[in-house]
Amino acid sequence: MAELPMGKGVSAGKIASNVQKKITRAQEKVLQKLGKADETKDLAFEEGVINFNKQLVEGTKLQKDLRAYLAAVKAMHESSKHLYECLDDMYESDWYGKKDVDSLLEDSDLLWTDFHQKLVDHALISMDTYLGQFPDIKARIAKRDRKLVDYDSARHNYAAVNKGKKKEGIKITKPASLLERAAPGWAQGILSAHNVAQTNLTRSQAEEELERAQKVFEEINIDLQEELPSLWNSRVGFYVNTFQSVAGLEEKFHREMGKINQNLNDTLEKLENQDMSRKTGSQGVRTSTAQKSDRTQDANHTLSPGGPPAIPKSPSKLKPVVPPPPKVTPSMDMKQENIINLFGEAATPNISVTSPTQYDTPATANLLDMDLDSLQAATTPAAQTWDSWEATEKAAVTEEALAETEPAQVTTESTESVEMPESFLFKVKTIHDYNATDSDELELKAGDVVLVMSYENPEEQDEGWLMGVRESDWVQNKDLGKKGVFPENFTQRM
Repeated sequence: MAELPMGKGVSAGKIASNVQKKITRAQEKVLQKLGKADETKDLAFEEGVINFNKQLVEGTKLQKDLRAYLAAVKAMHESSKHLYECLDDMYESDWYGKKDVDSLLEDSDLLWTDFHQKLVDHALISMDTYLGQFPDIKARIAKRDRKLVDYDSARHNYAAVNKGKKKEGIKITKPASLLERAAPGWAQGILSAHNVAQTNLTRSQAEEELERAQKVFEEINIDLQEELPSLWNSRVGFYVNTFQSVAGLEEKFHREMGKINQNLNDTLEKLENQDMSRKTGSQGVRTSTAQKSDRTQDANHTLSPGGPPAIPKSPSKLKPVVPPPPKVTPSMDMKQENIINLFGEAATPNISVTSPTQYDTPATANLLDMDLDSLQAATTPAAQTWDSWEATEKAAVTEEALAETEPAQVTTESTESVEMPESFLFKVKTIHDYNATDSDELELKAGDVVLVMSYENPEEQDEGWLMGVRESDWVQNKDLGKKGVFPENFTQRM
């Protein structure tokens, strides 16, 4: 049968010695469990071992969960990257903010990568280093347990040798006594001296073995007595540092990612507003142009002294009105043809008037035969109707002219008397309501007048947007704190 190869530096004697130690330790543990041998106890150390095992279990679980967290961060990074790549693919090159979107998506990818790497450097590596010291200490605790058994065994052996109560000693003594009895007298002294020397040698070996076992045990025991409490107390600082690192890195990551998402959201909102403005801009321009044209025509129609008066919505305008006859009573000696000429065309027959009395007098009728009193009574209401309608018409025209001219005059006087901001450029009037979507935008209602100002930094001006303040806010407060930006196509330059 071939011999088993032995490792470098391992001899057959050493292997036999290790085997003998294992057998001795096993016998000692059996005797201790049976209560036939006492066992050295150290309650403080045993409590330290319990804490060590608990600390090892908690650290191992934390390491496992931290690795799972890092795996989730990496998976989230990949998902976010794919989602933003989809957005980038769909975002057409002529849309607003295409370059900004590309830059934001690149920043997002770099931020995710940096976040994962810093978690590895400041949390996972620190966790691995922390747990790296446990296997060595665990092996030393197991070695201490073995050395304690060796120490107890050597102690028990030394005690047995000193008392001479071991069965092996009795077995050796009996044959020696018989030998002494059988030996001649001169040899009995030599045998007795040999037995004494053998007993002293055994006692000396047991004592040396005890001292050696005690020394080895105490060396390793003292080191562990110091290390275990120190390791147990270090867990507080380690847990604090680990979770502070994770929390700090995550807080910074979400803060920076929040800025990226906010910028992306702003870009998309501006794209949406631009798209809506495209759809409503042309319609709004047509509407505002028509309104402006109507207002211009009304103003010219009212204020022009040579223009025709406004046509009143009166039923009397549906038929021509007969002017009133002269209030001069003709004398009896006037000629008939002269009397007729006084009335001129007004006396033309078959002309309807608003009066309930109708005249159908023939053209050849004699005016002297007419009842002038009844004629005057019949025509007087018509004269009153003409005068009252004319007065009413003039009053309406005057009021309409004042309504058109007075607001413009008041506005002109008020704006000319107010000092404009230093960066004032021109005025615009809002033609559509605009609901602000951000804190730096103006909330506008149709009809608001806005003082447009130049940007402090021209590079900050976006295409299609103006900077300004509502005229009413400036007139009341002289404060530019309420200035903001607004879409230009929602307004009309004044």
